[in-house]
Amino acid sequence: MPNKRTIDLLTESYKDQMTARRKYEFKNKNGEKIVDLYFKPLTRDDRVRAQGAANTDDALTISTYLLCKNAELEDGSKAFAPADAPNLQRELPESVLNEIELFMFDIQLNVDTAKK
Repeated sequence: MPNKRTIDLLTESYKDQMTARRKYEFKNKNGEKIVDLYFKPLTRDDRVRAQGAANTDDALTISTYLLCKNAELEDGSKAFAPADAPNLQRELPESVLNEIELFMFDIQLNVDTAKK
């Protein structure tokens, strides 16, 4: 029996993780839950496709397109359309959009640790 290819070993080892979704509770300024957004892990392909859809190299624009492409509702349907990206950038505070996108990128920001 031939040995498995390295690519097969790598992709099989992450198979379960690639289908697992993480939940983000979107809350308004009063702390009331508005909607749950779900995210699967991002891939390099997701980034490349978002850059093509955004038609720019601007990182902020690309990350908002990634959000529109990858955010799902509980039932698995898309939470946003690509055309929603400019509205999200114009109509949400920067801090709110940053928080959602950092969650999507699976970045846990600890300000106290960052200051050290």
